[in-house]
Amino acid sequence: MTENTAQPTQHDAPPSPGAALLDELRDVIARFVIPPHHHALDATALWVAATHLQAAWQHAPCLAVVGPAKRCGKSRLLDMLTETVHAPVITVNSTPAAVFRSITEEPPTLLVDEADTLFGTPRMAERNEEMRGLLNAGHQRGRYVLRVIGNDHTPHHFPTFAMTALAGIGELPDTVMDRSIVIRMRRRAYGERVSPYRTRRDSSRLRAIRDRVAAWARPLTAHALGLEPQMPVEDRAADTWEPLIIVADLAGGPWAARARAACARMVADEARAEADHPDNARLLADVRRVFATAGDPDCFSTDQLLFALNSAPEAPWGEHTRTGLTARALAGLLRDYDIRSGNVRMPDHTQRKGYARAKFTDAWRRYCPTVHPLDATAPTT
Repeated sequence: MTENTAQPTQHDAPPSPGAALLDELRDVIARFVIPPHHHALDATALWVAATHLQAAWQHAPCLAVVGPAKRCGKSRLLDMLTETVHAPVITVNSTPAAVFRSITEEPPTLLVDEADTLFGTPRMAERNEEMRGLLNAGHQRGRYVLRVIGNDHTPHHFPTFAMTALAGIGELPDTVMDRSIVIRMRRRAYGERVSPYRTRRDSSRLRAIRDRVAAWARPLTAHALGLEPQMPVEDRAADTWEPLIIVADLAGGPWAARARAACARMVADEARAEADHPDNARLLADVRRVFATAGDPDCFSTDQLLFALNSAPEAPWGEHTRTGLTARALAGLLRDYDIRSGNVRMPDHTQRKGYARAKFTDAWRRYCPTVHPLDATAPTT
């Protein structure tokens, strides 16, 4: 019998300490929670590790754990975060004053359960506008809340910068979601199994992992501060995901590729979800589709454009009012993008009220640059 003298390959090499810790953290979360896909599980593990390096970040990404109904695992995932993040501060229906007084220059990690009780209806959202503003401000370092304190009403700056996880039913405010890593939980299907979580039995293991992640991460703070990783996304999405990508790069192994795959997939998912809301860029994308389907004419009359939008079977415009999207409502939605109707010359040389294609091109380029698969002739600039 001959001795096997083959040299170990890179694939056979033991994982780095950071990668092994992230693997372990990911596996223990998966024991108790079934996320919507493996990218969400990777993102959650990276977000947890990032809480232990908050001193290095310019932006503090939120983790929005949302679901369409009860019993989707949102609170169970929050239980996992409670035992593994840096300095957790758990809040349920807390006042903004109590929350921002809990944040110091060395920030904790805020965990907000039942966020739908804060923002679940327009009336609730209006009543909790101060909390929404606090969460938005906390996304970027250096944003302070100014309040007067004491009998002499001395102005005092309260820091807001802190990583936050919010769990709730339904959607959170758009401005919060825009600053978040979004985990869209689902109810377990028949046959899907998780282990029951028992605090007295299981929390010690989670805390042990937390302590080891912290011990690995904290000496890397200065190094993390100087990193500028290559990002698969741009703008605010890049700001939000950068801490997770840096953690993955520090860990090494397969995590750098996995983090970027999760980022690209989950940002694209949220872009599609945003496009389904009738009060945002969905309208621009649908107007572009109307022009593209017709061969990109120079203009449409208002009546023609409304007929095409209201007739689209999978679009929301036919149900915008009893009679569908109206000329007045269309004008109001497009006004936000500085697009206005005017007199246009039709192919039969008549002049009617309508919209010129040239008025849309800049907004298309800025707000919906990705060409829809059905838009074979849609512009890409």
